[in-house]
Order: sequence, then structure tokens, then C-alpha cells
Amino acid sequence: MSPLIRLSACFVALMMAMGIGRFALTPQMPHLLSEGQIDLTAAGLIAAANYFGYLLGAVDAMFAQRPQQVQRRLHGGLWLCVLLTLASFWANGFWSHLLLRFGTGVASAWVLVMITSLSQPLAAAAGRPRWGALIFAGPGLGIFLTGLLALVSHRLQQTSATLWLIYAAAALLMMLGVWRLLPQPTVVARPATTHVNPANRGIARLALVYALYGIGYIIPATFLSQMANAQFHGQWQADLFWPCFGLGAAIGVWLVSLRRHDPETTRHWLMATLWLQAAGVFACLLGSGVGLALGVILCGTPFLACMQLVMQRSRELAPHDTQRNAGMLTACFAVGQLSGPLLAALSSHFSGGLQPALLIAGAGLLLAGALAMQARATGPAPCANADAATVRR
Repeated sequence: MSPLIRLSACFVALMMAMGIGRFALTPQMPHLLSEGQIDLTAAGLIAAANYFGYLLGAVDAMFAQRPQQVQRRLHGGLWLCVLLTLASFWANGFWSHLLLRFGTGVASAWVLVMITSLSQPLAAAAGRPRWGALIFAGPGLGIFLTGLLALVSHRLQQTSATLWLIYAAAALLMMLGVWRLLPQPTVVARPATTHVNPANRGIARLALVYALYGIGYIIPATFLSQMANAQFHGQWQADLFWPCFGLGAAIGVWLVSLRRHDPETTRHWLMATLWLQAAGVFACLLGSGVGLALGVILCGTPFLACMQLVMQRSRELAPHDTQRNAGMLTACFAVGQLSGPLLAALSSHFSGGLQPALLIAGAGLLLAGALAMQARATGPAPCANADAATVRR
């Protein structure tokens, strides 16, 4: 089967698992708050449960070595995203949403790590690394889709339960469309090593950068719809911010895919995306429609591009440990994400708003950019495509 078809299936799988399974809570949050199911502090805890599940799923994915283990997690994650989204139709109140969001966190992490580890070597083997980069635009278009569906639902005055049902139907259609087209996991030959790889220090620094990124981006990404809803007093214009965030994220991935592919360029673009997001977080503090619009542009556009750049940098540092490092980095990212909503819950509880949390998030992104700028491999950086010949599809 053509690599382009398989990579397109990966794109749709990420669009569903991340855009719907992972991020559907954000456009739903204004509905859940207005219906009295939860308050803002509870919303932060529900989001934290989702990110805790994401952390556990990423850690578990690190230990999936055999092809059967990889395939079970990939297919299981896709089915869980559909079924748990459908189950949210009947959810009502804090505990039911918390448990369901925890489950979708585990499932979406499985899908992300497995799709990353399968798609990137496939794209490299086909001599099309840019195709592999573009699959990370899938979550952006998934966010765009969920945002548009939320906008239509709001205009039609539908409840959150109806919107969960719509999301589940869309997820099922996407999953059935790509079920048999996804790459098949194979045994990958790994070179024997007799010494500690000096690039490990670069991976460790990259993990810290990714954890700080998780803290920094997650507060606006989780609460953007609610901030817009408060600013526009529940009017339909507030529902435009989330789909614009997703569309900007997809465009950002495309723009970054056009860059020159070498380690120094990756490092500089990573720093730039982190600092742009810091500016977007600080813009949200303006407390106006203009500030939120700047937040959408400056946080949304680099959002998925930053994820793509981190994974690319990981492959440049350690090209033969794609799945292990993808799982480890995703776990560090999830630790940061888990800290973000907890920080938001504390901020809401003690100050009545998200301003302190946004300040800390922006500062974390500034620090992450500085660390990314300093990060260099010890010795010559290996080619990110060096493992292409070891993978057969």
C-alpha cells in the first residue's frame, strides 16, 4: 500500500484521537459550567484527570516493544476514544466526567505515541520526511472540527449531552475510515551499543523543555473557550476562538514543515515557537477580545509545530530510539500538562481568576525557549533519517 495512503490514515487517526478524544473538553467547558454540572475549580480538576491519564498512557506506551503490543494499544486507543466520548452523553456531574476524561487521556496517549513511532520511520523510508511532519497537523484540524461543531450546537441551543453524541459519531466515522489503512508495526533492528550515548544529555534537556511547554500551553488551551465565553457574555462569537486555535495550529505545522531540515534549524525554530507561545499567554492577561485574539494566534499557531519540532529534535539526537523517546517525552509533557490545570484550580480558588496561573505559564515558556536555545548534541548530531533502512513496511 502507498506510504501516502498510510500516512494520510495516521493524519486522520490523530485528528480523531487528539482533536476529539483529547481536546473535546475545551469547547464543552462553557456548556458544562452554564448547565451547573461543574464549577471552574472542578473543571481544572477534570482537565488534570485527563492529563494524568495521558501521563499513564505515555509511560505504558514506552514499554510496548513487540508488534502485537503496539497494535493492541493503537487500536484499543482508537476504540476507547470513540466509546468514552459516546459514554459522555450520559455523564452528569463532576465524578462521571472526571473518570471519562481520565480514560480518554490514556487512550489518546496510546494513539499519539504509536502513530508517531510508526509514521515517522515510514515517511523517512519513503524519502518523504515532510509527509511525516504534516501528520501533526491532524490534531489541529480535529480541534477546528470540534470547534465548528460546538459553534453550530450553540447556535441551535443544544445541550452538552447532544454535542458529546455528535462528537462520538464524528469520531466513529473517522476511525472506521482509516482502521485498515494504518501502518503495521514491525520488528525494528536496533544497533548494539557498548557505551552511554552522549546524546542522552540532550534528550534529558529536551524532556525538561517539553515538560515546561506542557505547563505553559495547557492553561490557555484548556480554558480559552471559557475565557472567551466570559469576555463575550455567552454570545456565539466566543465559539469562534477554539476553531481558530485549531486552524492556526494546523497552519503552523505546515509552515514549520517548509523549514530546512537540519539540527541547528530545528533548535532555533523550537526556541521561536516556545517564545511566541509565551507572548500569546501574556496577551491573554490583557482581559479583552483583542488580547484573546492575540492569544489564539500566538499560542495556537506554534502549538502543534512545537510538538513536531520536539519529536524531530529527539530523532536527530537518537534516531534508533523513536518509540522509547516518544513515550518518554510524551510522559514528561503530560507531567507538565497535569501541573497546569492543578495550577489553574489553585489560581481560581485563591484569586478568583486565572491571572496568576497565566503568569507562571508564560514564564515557564520563556525558560523552555532559553533551554531549547542552549540544547546541543555532544558530538555530531546523527541524521534523523538514519534508521530508515531498518524499517520495512
